[in-house]
Amino acid sequence: MRLLLATLALSALLLLPSCASAPVEPLPPAPQGPAALQQAIDTLAAGFDGEVGVAVEDVGSGWVVGHDAVRLYPQQSVAKLWVALAVFDAVERGRLKLDDPVLVTRADMSVFNQPIQKLLTDKGYRTTIDGLLVLALARSDNAANDILLKRVGGQKAVWRALAAHRVLGVRASPAEQVLESRVAAVRWKPEYSFGQAFWTARDAIPMPRRVRALQAYLDHPADGAEPRAIADALARLQRGALLGPAATRRFLEILGSTDTGPARLPGGLGPGWRIAHKTGTGQDLGDLSTGYNDVGLLTAPDGHVYAVAVMIASTRRPIPERQALMSAVTRAVVALHDAAAPPLPPPSGPAILDPARPAT
Repeated sequence: MRLLLATLALSALLLLPSCASAPVEPLPPAPQGPAALQQAIDTLAAGFDGEVGVAVEDVGSGWVVGHDAVRLYPQQSVAKLWVALAVFDAVERGRLKLDDPVLVTRADMSVFNQPIQKLLTDKGYRTTIDGLLVLALARSDNAANDILLKRVGGQKAVWRALAAHRVLGVRASPAEQVLESRVAAVRWKPEYSFGQAFWTARDAIPMPRRVRALQAYLDHPADGAEPRAIADALARLQRGALLGPAATRRFLEILGSTDTGPARLPGGLGPGWRIAHKTGTGQDLGDLSTGYNDVGLLTAPDGHVYAVAVMIASTRRPIPERQALMSAVTRAVVALHDAAAPPLPPPSGPAILDPARPAT
Protein backbone atom coordinates (compact mmCIF):
# COMPACT_ATOMS: atom_id res chain seq x y z
CA MET A 1 0.00 0.00 0.00
CA ARG A 2 2.80 2.45 0.88
CA LEU A 3 4.49 1.70 -2.43
CA LEU A 4 1.24 2.36 -4.29
CA LEU A 5 0.71 5.69 -2.49
CA ALA A 6 4.29 6.74 -3.16
CA THR A 7 3.90 5.84 -6.84
CA LEU A 8 0.68 7.86 -7.11
CA ALA A 9 2.27 10.84 -5.38
CA LEU A 10 5.27 10.73 -7.71
CA SER A 11 2.98 10.48 -10.74
CA ALA A 12 1.01 13.52 -9.60
CA LEU A 13 4.22 15.48 -9.09
CA LEU A 14 5.48 14.62 -12.55
CA LEU A 15 2.22 15.82 -14.06
CA LEU A 16 2.71 19.32 -12.67
CA PRO A 17 3.71 21.94 -15.27
CA SER A 18 7.36 22.90 -15.20
CA CYS A 19 8.14 24.82 -18.37
CA ALA A 20 7.17 27.90 -20.32
CA SER A 21 4.92 25.88 -22.65
CA ALA A 22 2.81 24.57 -19.77
CA PRO A 23 -0.87 25.27 -20.49
CA VAL A 24 -3.07 27.12 -18.04
CA GLU A 25 -6.71 26.34 -17.44
CA PRO A 26 -8.99 29.21 -18.49
CA LEU A 27 -11.38 30.93 -16.11
CA PRO A 28 -15.11 30.48 -16.55
CA PRO A 29 -17.00 33.44 -18.07
CA ALA A 30 -17.87 36.33 -15.75
CA PRO A 31 -20.70 38.89 -15.92
CA GLN A 32 -19.88 41.82 -18.18
CA GLY A 33 -19.23 45.07 -16.35
CA PRO A 34 -20.53 48.58 -17.06
CA ALA A 35 -20.32 49.63 -20.72
CA ALA A 36 -18.94 53.06 -19.77
CA LEU A 37 -15.96 51.54 -17.98
CA GLN A 38 -15.38 49.05 -20.80
CA GLN A 39 -15.31 51.91 -23.28
CA ALA A 40 -12.91 53.89 -21.09
CA ILE A 41 -10.53 50.93 -20.74
CA ASP A 42 -10.62 50.19 -24.46
CA THR A 43 -9.91 53.84 -25.28
CA LEU A 44 -6.97 54.01 -22.88
CA ALA A 45 -5.45 50.76 -24.17
CA ALA A 46 -5.96 51.69 -27.81
CA GLY A 47 -4.29 55.04 -27.22
CA PHE A 48 -1.14 53.48 -25.76
CA ASP A 49 1.69 52.41 -28.04
CA GLY A 50 2.43 48.95 -26.69
CA GLU A 51 1.00 45.54 -25.87
CA VAL A 52 -1.41 46.14 -23.00
CA GLY A 53 -3.73 43.89 -21.02
CA VAL A 54 -6.21 45.29 -18.52
CA ALA A 55 -8.75 43.65 -16.24
CA VAL A 56 -11.06 45.15 -13.61
CA GLU A 57 -13.30 43.04 -11.38
CA ASP A 58 -15.92 44.28 -8.94
CA VAL A 59 -15.13 42.22 -5.84
CA GLY A 60 -18.68 42.47 -4.55
CA SER A 61 -20.73 41.61 -7.64
CA GLY A 62 -18.14 39.77 -9.73
CA TRP A 63 -18.58 41.71 -12.98
CA VAL A 64 -15.48 42.09 -15.14
CA VAL A 65 -14.30 44.45 -17.84
CA GLY A 66 -11.09 43.94 -19.73
CA HIS A 67 -8.91 44.58 -22.73
CA ASP A 68 -6.84 41.69 -24.10
CA ALA A 69 -7.33 40.22 -20.64
CA VAL A 70 -7.07 36.48 -21.37
CA ARG A 71 -3.63 36.39 -22.95
CA LEU A 72 -0.53 35.36 -21.03
CA TYR A 73 1.51 38.43 -20.11
CA PRO A 74 4.96 38.41 -18.47
CA GLN A 75 4.42 38.91 -14.75
CA GLN A 76 7.93 39.66 -13.57
CA SER A 77 7.68 40.54 -9.86
CA VAL A 78 3.89 40.21 -9.87
CA ALA A 79 4.70 36.48 -9.71
CA LYS A 80 5.88 37.03 -6.14
CA LEU A 81 2.18 36.97 -5.23
CA TRP A 82 2.02 33.25 -5.91
CA VAL A 83 5.17 32.45 -3.96
CA ALA A 84 3.54 34.30 -1.06
CA LEU A 85 0.35 32.31 -1.61
CA ALA A 86 2.36 29.09 -1.36
CA VAL A 87 4.01 30.37 1.84
CA PHE A 88 0.69 31.25 3.47
CA ASP A 89 -0.71 27.91 2.33
CA ALA A 90 2.21 26.15 4.02
CA VAL A 91 1.58 28.19 7.18
CA GLU A 92 -2.06 27.19 7.24
CA ARG A 93 -1.07 23.54 6.78
CA GLY A 94 1.38 23.76 9.68
CA ARG A 95 4.48 23.28 7.55
CA LEU A 96 5.82 26.78 8.21
CA LYS A 97 5.31 29.52 10.78
CA LEU A 98 5.51 33.21 10.02
CA ASP A 99 7.91 33.65 12.93
CA ASP A 100 10.22 30.83 11.83
CA PRO A 101 13.77 32.21 12.00
CA VAL A 102 15.80 32.55 8.79
CA LEU A 103 19.50 33.28 8.47
CA VAL A 104 20.18 35.02 5.17
CA THR A 105 23.72 34.82 3.78
CA ARG A 106 25.58 36.00 0.70
CA ALA A 107 24.90 32.62 -0.88
CA ASP A 108 21.17 33.47 -0.86
CA MET A 109 21.50 36.54 -3.04
CA SER A 110 19.76 36.73 -6.41
CA VAL A 111 19.70 39.39 -9.13
CA PHE A 112 18.58 42.98 -9.71
CA ASN A 113 16.50 44.55 -6.91
CA GLN A 114 17.72 43.20 -3.54
CA PRO A 115 17.34 45.70 -0.67
CA ILE A 116 18.14 42.85 1.72
CA GLN A 117 21.74 42.94 0.50
CA LYS A 118 22.34 46.16 2.45
CA LEU A 119 21.30 44.36 5.65
CA LEU A 120 23.92 41.63 5.34
CA THR A 121 26.85 41.54 7.73
CA ASP A 122 29.75 39.11 8.00
CA LYS A 123 27.40 36.91 10.02
CA GLY A 124 24.52 37.24 7.59
CA TYR A 125 21.14 38.74 8.36
CA ARG A 126 18.65 37.23 10.78
CA THR A 127 14.98 37.59 9.95
CA THR A 128 11.79 35.52 9.79
CA ILE A 129 9.47 34.12 7.14
CA ASP A 130 7.21 37.11 7.75
CA GLY A 131 10.14 39.49 7.35
CA LEU A 132 10.99 37.90 4.02
CA LEU A 133 7.36 38.26 2.89
CA VAL A 134 7.46 41.97 3.65
CA LEU A 135 10.68 42.38 1.67
CA ALA A 136 9.46 40.26 -1.26
CA LEU A 137 6.02 41.84 -1.58
CA ALA A 138 6.26 45.39 -0.26
CA ARG A 139 9.78 46.09 -1.53
CA SER A 140 9.90 43.54 -4.39
CA ASP A 141 13.15 42.03 -3.12
CA ASN A 142 14.28 39.26 -5.48
CA ALA A 143 16.56 37.53 -3.00
CA ALA A 144 13.82 37.41 -0.37
CA ASN A 145 11.48 35.90 -2.95
CA ASP A 146 13.99 33.24 -4.00
CA ILE A 147 14.64 32.27 -0.37
CA LEU A 148 10.90 31.87 0.23
CA LEU A 149 10.60 29.87 -2.99
CA LYS A 150 13.22 27.43 -1.70
CA ARG A 151 11.55 27.23 1.70
CA VAL A 152 8.19 26.14 0.24
CA GLY A 153 9.73 23.55 -2.07
CA GLY A 154 10.49 25.39 -5.30
CA GLN A 155 8.53 26.17 -8.43
CA LYS A 156 6.58 22.89 -8.33
CA ALA A 157 5.33 23.73 -4.84
CA VAL A 158 3.95 27.01 -6.17
CA TRP A 159 2.26 25.12 -9.01
CA ARG A 160 0.68 22.86 -6.39
CA ALA A 161 -0.57 25.84 -4.38
CA LEU A 162 -2.06 27.43 -7.48
CA ALA A 163 -3.81 24.17 -8.35
CA ALA A 164 -5.03 23.57 -4.79
CA HIS A 165 -6.57 27.04 -4.62
CA ARG A 166 -7.91 26.94 -8.17
CA VAL A 167 -5.92 29.96 -9.28
CA LEU A 168 -6.42 29.56 -13.01
CA GLY A 169 -4.69 31.35 -15.89
CA VAL A 170 -1.43 31.84 -13.96
CA ARG A 171 1.97 30.17 -14.30
CA ALA A 172 4.36 29.62 -11.41
CA SER A 173 7.60 31.43 -12.14
CA PRO A 174 11.05 29.92 -11.70
CA ALA A 175 13.49 31.60 -9.32
CA GLU A 176 14.36 35.19 -10.19
CA GLN A 177 17.98 34.41 -11.04
CA VAL A 178 16.85 31.57 -13.32
CA LEU A 179 14.18 33.59 -15.10
CA GLU A 180 16.23 36.75 -15.62
CA SER A 181 19.30 34.83 -16.81
CA ARG A 182 17.13 33.03 -19.37
CA VAL A 183 15.58 36.31 -20.56
CA ALA A 184 19.05 37.83 -21.03
CA ALA A 185 20.67 34.67 -22.52
CA VAL A 186 23.17 34.68 -19.65
CA ARG A 187 24.60 31.56 -18.02
CA TRP A 188 24.12 32.24 -14.31
CA LYS A 189 27.05 32.49 -11.92
CA PRO A 190 26.75 33.25 -8.17
CA GLU A 191 29.02 36.28 -8.48
CA TYR A 192 26.39 37.94 -10.69
CA SER A 193 24.39 38.68 -7.53
CA PHE A 194 26.68 41.55 -6.60
CA GLY A 195 27.50 44.97 -8.01
CA GLN A 196 27.15 45.35 -11.76
CA ALA A 197 28.37 41.84 -12.57
CA PHE A 198 25.11 40.67 -14.13
CA TRP A 199 24.83 43.81 -16.28
CA THR A 200 28.44 43.33 -17.46
CA ALA A 201 27.82 39.70 -18.35
CA ARG A 202 24.60 40.62 -20.15
CA ASP A 203 26.31 43.36 -22.15
CA ALA A 204 28.85 40.79 -23.38
CA ILE A 205 26.15 38.66 -25.01
CA PRO A 206 25.93 39.20 -28.80
CA MET A 207 22.91 41.35 -29.61
CA PRO A 208 21.22 38.86 -31.99
CA ARG A 209 21.31 36.24 -29.24
CA ARG A 210 19.82 38.65 -26.70
CA VAL A 211 17.07 39.65 -29.12
CA ARG A 212 16.16 35.99 -29.72
CA ALA A 213 16.10 35.23 -25.99
CA LEU A 214 13.93 38.22 -25.14
CA GLN A 215 11.51 37.52 -27.99
CA ALA A 216 11.24 33.88 -26.92
CA TYR A 217 10.31 35.07 -23.44
CA LEU A 218 7.70 37.48 -24.73
CA ASP A 219 6.22 34.82 -27.00
CA HIS A 220 6.06 32.17 -24.25
CA PRO A 221 6.64 33.79 -20.84
CA ALA A 222 7.66 31.23 -18.23
CA ASP A 223 6.03 33.49 -15.65
CA GLY A 224 2.99 34.27 -17.79
CA ALA A 225 -0.43 35.14 -16.41
CA GLU A 226 -3.70 36.50 -17.77
CA PRO A 227 -4.70 39.94 -16.43
CA ARG A 228 -8.21 38.57 -15.96
CA ALA A 229 -6.86 35.67 -13.90
CA ILE A 230 -4.81 37.94 -11.65
CA ALA A 231 -7.81 40.21 -11.02
CA ASP A 232 -9.91 37.15 -10.21
CA ALA A 233 -7.35 35.79 -7.76
CA LEU A 234 -7.01 39.16 -6.03
CA ALA A 235 -10.79 39.44 -5.77
CA ARG A 236 -10.95 35.98 -4.19
CA LEU A 237 -8.19 36.93 -1.78
CA GLN A 238 -10.15 40.02 -0.74
CA ARG A 239 -13.32 37.95 -0.26
CA GLY A 240 -11.47 35.45 1.93
CA ALA A 241 -11.95 32.68 -0.64
CA LEU A 242 -8.24 31.86 -1.06
CA LEU A 243 -6.93 31.68 2.49
CA GLY A 244 -8.18 31.69 6.07
CA PRO A 245 -8.87 34.95 7.94
CA ALA A 246 -5.47 35.36 9.60
CA ALA A 247 -3.46 34.64 6.45
CA THR A 248 -5.75 36.83 4.34
CA ARG A 249 -5.43 39.72 6.76
CA ARG A 250 -1.63 39.53 6.84
CA PHE A 251 -1.32 39.09 3.06
CA LEU A 252 -3.44 42.18 2.41
CA GLU A 253 -1.68 44.14 5.15
CA ILE A 254 1.69 43.56 3.51
CA LEU A 255 0.37 44.43 0.04
CA GLY A 256 -1.08 47.60 1.53
CA SER A 257 2.41 48.65 2.62
CA THR A 258 3.97 48.37 -0.85
CA ASP A 259 6.39 51.21 -1.55
CA THR A 260 7.18 50.41 -5.20
CA GLY A 261 5.36 52.02 -8.13
CA PRO A 262 3.69 54.99 -6.38
CA ALA A 263 2.98 56.64 -9.74
CA ARG A 264 1.45 53.53 -11.32
CA LEU A 265 -2.01 52.43 -10.13
CA PRO A 266 -1.76 54.51 -6.91
CA GLY A 267 -1.26 57.65 -9.00
CA GLY A 268 -4.95 57.74 -9.91
CA LEU A 269 -6.47 57.27 -6.46
CA GLY A 270 -9.12 59.72 -5.34
CA PRO A 271 -9.46 61.23 -1.84
CA GLY A 272 -10.14 58.55 0.75
CA TRP A 273 -9.25 55.67 -1.59
CA ARG A 274 -6.51 53.20 -0.72
CA ILE A 275 -4.65 50.43 -2.52
CA ALA A 276 -2.95 47.10 -1.79
CA HIS A 277 -0.84 46.22 -4.81
CA LYS A 278 2.15 44.48 -6.38
CA THR A 279 4.32 45.83 -9.16
CA GLY A 280 6.48 44.09 -11.72
CA THR A 281 9.26 45.44 -13.95
CA GLY A 282 11.08 43.45 -16.62
CA GLN A 283 14.31 43.93 -18.51
CA ASP A 284 15.00 46.51 -21.19
CA LEU A 285 16.76 45.95 -24.48
CA GLY A 286 17.64 49.22 -26.12
CA ASP A 287 14.49 51.32 -25.99
CA LEU A 288 12.21 48.26 -25.64
CA SER A 289 10.85 47.75 -22.13
CA THR A 290 9.10 44.56 -21.04
CA GLY A 291 6.92 43.26 -18.23
CA TYR A 292 5.90 46.64 -16.81
CA ASN A 293 2.96 45.87 -14.52
CA ASP A 294 0.87 46.84 -11.54
CA VAL A 295 -1.95 44.81 -10.03
CA GLY A 296 -3.92 45.44 -6.88
CA LEU A 297 -7.08 46.02 -4.89
CA LEU A 298 -8.62 49.50 -4.92
CA THR A 299 -10.82 50.26 -1.92
CA ALA A 300 -13.28 53.15 -2.04
CA PRO A 301 -14.06 55.32 1.00
CA ASP A 302 -17.32 53.40 1.43
CA GLY A 303 -15.43 50.07 1.53
CA HIS A 304 -16.29 48.87 -1.98
CA VAL A 305 -13.34 47.03 -3.55
CA TYR A 306 -12.19 46.56 -7.15
CA ALA A 307 -9.44 44.21 -8.32
CA VAL A 308 -7.34 45.77 -11.09
CA ALA A 309 -4.54 44.44 -13.28
CA VAL A 310 -2.66 46.52 -15.85
CA MET A 311 0.10 44.65 -17.66
CA ILE A 312 2.36 45.96 -20.42
CA ALA A 313 4.12 43.10 -22.19
CA SER A 314 6.33 45.37 -24.26
CA THR A 315 6.55 49.03 -25.24
CA ARG A 316 8.97 51.67 -26.41
CA ARG A 317 7.14 54.45 -24.61
CA PRO A 318 8.91 56.19 -21.70
CA ILE A 319 8.15 55.44 -18.05
CA PRO A 320 5.96 58.52 -17.43
CA GLU A 321 3.61 57.42 -20.23
CA ARG A 322 3.37 53.89 -18.80
CA GLN A 323 2.63 55.29 -15.36
CA ALA A 324 0.05 57.67 -16.85
CA LEU A 325 -1.78 54.73 -18.46
CA MET A 326 -1.97 52.86 -15.18
CA SER A 327 -3.09 55.84 -13.14
CA ALA A 328 -5.69 56.62 -15.81
CA VAL A 329 -7.16 53.12 -15.39
CA THR A 330 -7.42 53.77 -11.66
CA ARG A 331 -9.10 57.12 -12.29
CA ALA A 332 -11.61 55.43 -14.60
CA VAL A 333 -12.55 52.97 -11.83
CA VAL A 334 -12.78 55.79 -9.28
CA ALA A 335 -14.96 57.86 -11.62
CA LEU A 336 -17.30 54.93 -12.24
CA HIS A 337 -17.67 54.26 -8.54
CA ASP A 338 -18.12 57.89 -7.56
CA ALA A 339 -20.78 58.37 -10.24
CA ALA A 340 -22.72 55.32 -9.02
CA ALA A 341 -22.28 55.85 -5.29
CA PRO A 342 -25.28 57.37 -3.48
CA PRO A 343 -24.70 60.79 -1.91
CA LEU A 344 -23.72 60.82 1.72
CA PRO A 345 -26.71 61.32 4.04
CA PRO A 346 -27.00 64.70 5.78
CA PRO A 347 -25.78 64.80 9.37
CA SER A 348 -28.43 63.99 11.94
CA GLY A 349 -29.14 66.07 15.04
CA PRO A 350 -28.86 69.81 15.58
CA ALA A 351 -26.28 71.77 13.65
CA ILE A 352 -23.08 72.58 15.48
CA LEU A 353 -21.97 76.09 14.63
CA ASP A 354 -18.38 77.10 14.32
CA PRO A 355 -18.01 79.87 16.89
CA ALA A 356 -15.37 81.55 14.73
CA ARG A 357 -17.86 82.02 11.89
CA PRO A 358 -21.29 83.66 11.86
CA ALA A 359 -24.34 81.52 11.09
CA THR A 360 -25.87 82.13 7.68
